[in-house]
Amino acid sequence: MVYGLSEKNKIVKNLILLAFFLLGFIPAKSQTADRIYIDKYKDLAVRQMKEHGIPASVILAVAMHESASGTSKIARYLNNHFGIKGRNRVKTIRSSYKSYDSVDNSYEDFIRLMKEKPGFSKLFKQYPHYDYKNWVRGIQRGGYAHSKTWGSQVRAFIVKYKLYEYDDRPADWVDSPSKEPVNSSTAKIYRVKNGDTLSGIAKKLGTSVKQLMNKNGLKTSKIKPGQRLKY
Repeated sequence: MVYGLSEKNKIVKNLILLAFFLLGFIPAKSQTADRIYIDKYKDLAVRQMKEHGIPASVILAVAMHESASGTSKIARYLNNHFGIKGRNRVKTIRSSYKSYDSVDNSYEDFIRLMKEKPGFSKLFKQYPHYDYKNWVRGIQRGGYAHSKTWGSQVRAFIVKYKLYEYDDRPADWVDSPSKEPVNSSTAKIYRVKNGDTLSGIAKKLGTSVKQLMNKNGLKTSKIKPGQRLKY
């Protein structure tokens, strides 16, 4: 079939429009899957954060990254949302990844791995449940994935979808700008506000009154607004 110049231009134009449509559609479809995943599992992640101390944002972001927001083959057939390798009891699919009876079991196994492996378990003492940046760095350094970009990809999910809003962060919390994990021996600073008590601050920061007094050289539990406390 022979086309005239105007007809060829029309065909080219239509192909270009189709390409733009597809390029726009694919990210939108991906974002939809991400949103559906967050809505479905955010409560589970928050419960685990409150029970174990891992940021809900980190739990969600790792799961989204490793399972393609629940759409990957191992997620659909094995209920494996964290890319954990192990015994596969599903005979219809050959895989080195571990299979689970439910997605909840996959989430529970992720927590177990974090607590049992020395490279990860130390993070529970080093960082609070709202310091997602250092948690992600620590998990990567602990050997969770071989990819050097793994951490930045996980953090991208957290930032893009504001997953840190599920972390129950203190109102005055400021993310560390450092690209390196914060040294656990380096104290962070809390500025006392009106109405604060030392016991209330200790509870908020996940420490004790005695530790705060020792670290700040306090002889009594009396504090005043504006005072800076190391913790």
